[in-house]
Amino acid sequence: MDAETTFTQPRRPAALAGLRPAWPALALGIAAWAALFYPEAEAAVRVWMQSTAYNHGFLILPITFWLLWDRRARLAGAVTKPIPQAALLVLPLALVWLLADRLGIMEGRQLAAMTMLQVLFLGVLGIEVYRLLLGPLLYLYFLVPFGAFITPQLQSFTTWFVGAGLNLFGIPNYIDANTIQIPGGMFYIAQACAGLRFLIAAIAFACLYALMMYRSPKRRAVFILISLFVPVIANGIRALGIVTLGYVLGSAQAAATDHVLYGWLFFSIVILLLVLLGLPFREDLGGWTRHPDRARPAAPAGLTRGLAAALAVAALAALGPLLSFALHRAAAAELVAGQLSVPAAGCRVLPDAGPPPARLRGLAGASQIAQARLDCGGQTVRVLLDRFSPRSDPGPILVAERHISGRVGAEGVVQGWIRAHGLRWHVYETTKPDHTTAFLLWMGGNPAEIGLRMRLRQGIASLLGGASSPVLMAVTPDPDPTGQGRDGTGRAVRAVTAYLRAQRGLRAALAGLSTTRR
Repeated sequence: MDAETTFTQPRRPAALAGLRPAWPALALGIAAWAALFYPEAEAAVRVWMQSTAYNHGFLILPITFWLLWDRRARLAGAVTKPIPQAALLVLPLALVWLLADRLGIMEGRQLAAMTMLQVLFLGVLGIEVYRLLLGPLLYLYFLVPFGAFITPQLQSFTTWFVGAGLNLFGIPNYIDANTIQIPGGMFYIAQACAGLRFLIAAIAFACLYALMMYRSPKRRAVFILISLFVPVIANGIRALGIVTLGYVLGSAQAAATDHVLYGWLFFSIVILLLVLLGLPFREDLGGWTRHPDRARPAAPAGLTRGLAAALAVAALAALGPLLSFALHRAAAAELVAGQLSVPAAGCRVLPDAGPPPARLRGLAGASQIAQARLDCGGQTVRVLLDRFSPRSDPGPILVAERHISGRVGAEGVVQGWIRAHGLRWHVYETTKPDHTTAFLLWMGGNPAEIGLRMRLRQGIASLLGGASSPVLMAVTPDPDPTGQGRDGTGRAVRAVTAYLRAQRGLRAALAGLSTTRR
């Protein structure tokens, strides 16, 4: 053998070599997407922090990364085949995003933005690679805090379930709306007890479990479907058990002690039983592995086409936020000029009204805020006015209402009404923290209910212009100086009523405040 003769071992192709052209395009596309939809991401994180039903949102990204890493073997030999034409799918999604923005539906904006991210993955990776990563990528939808709108239906079902169970056990009961009265006391099926937190957590867990344990789409669908019903029924059993315990102990208060902790323990046991039930039907995931020797070199145009796809998706996705920005500028330009003053007839103005809530001050570009602290016949209240542009979308109005009412991050929320001078005021009472607020929304010369009709009406006004400025008025009693007892049922409601009764010309005052001066 010649001394200069050498033998070289053929280099084994890298298992994921076919995916390398996608990294720059994905990095560019995700950065552009994050910049465009930062408000949606910020709103989602805020909900994760404030609502126990969505605390799991902080775990979704780590879980997704782990699922992607776990599937690296099946990507061996896969080659990205970018599809720039897929960016055209963003056009209807941008329209959906804009409609959700005009209607003030943040969940709609977040879902549209997340779907645009899926289009980015499809356009840059191609159909083959996207299909291999479909499960982990779709799991990203759990980043969206979606589903709170079904809370009233869950409350009604839980109340019905408890009533049916009590009748079956022969326990005397009287049910009015979501309030259950038994000889041992009264129970209220609050929003926090409706089972939403159990349901959302169960669905997220069920999807993760199905991705890990099953290959068949049918088995995954069946397991997830079962997981939709189990937590709802389990929450009904939990609530029935607490009410039944109150009957046995003769005290509703004793039975309700630590009911949230017991609920999570009960829910954990239910999920464990669900996992054990699904284990016998698991499937071997080894068949997913692809052999690295099948790796093929990436197409020379893979990087160029991937960048083209990412830029096209980003450009079309920007249409919605750009149009929204222009409409917000138009709304700010039509704010009613002049000083905003709080109606205070029959009351004495007190010092130290305090600044408006920080979240409301952040909306100053689309609204005007005034606040006063008043003494009305010995009852002290704080009155806040928030006047919006005639072309404001419903979003700022809904944000202001949620923060004024004190519902954000609160527990034990109870809704009621107070009537004064022909006007019906919504009253929200919370236990943690102790807070009571009465508020009224005035639109187009009349009181307005916050709902879909109001969203549609103000959404149209934001596009075409409105005849008057929406005005949100809130009345909040000063906290109980003794720190004893719960506000709302007694002193707080008396304070709100005292102010409202003193304002005999309040309807005319609100009509004047909402009149558009040009």
